[in-house]
Amino acid sequence: MMISRMSSTRQSPEKFRRYRARLKARGLRQIQLWVPDTTRPDFVDELRRQVARVEGRPDDEASLDLIEQAAVWDD
Repeated sequence: MMISRMSSTRQSPEKFRRYRARLKARGLRQIQLWVPDTTRPDFVDELRRQVARVEGRPDDEASLDLIEQAAVWDD
């Protein structure tokens, strides 16, 4: 997987167009991914709330069992 970071200086739209074209030619596709903001002050509280809602439920145990079976662990 390739992760790119934009520098703090302003880049030209043409430069980004060429960059995206090169990546596309390599068989990659651009996506936009939104993830939780872990820097928010309420993040930990919300995480705890959500974990408490599913912890110990039968469907939670089944999901964890499936993930554990599918995972490849390098010991």
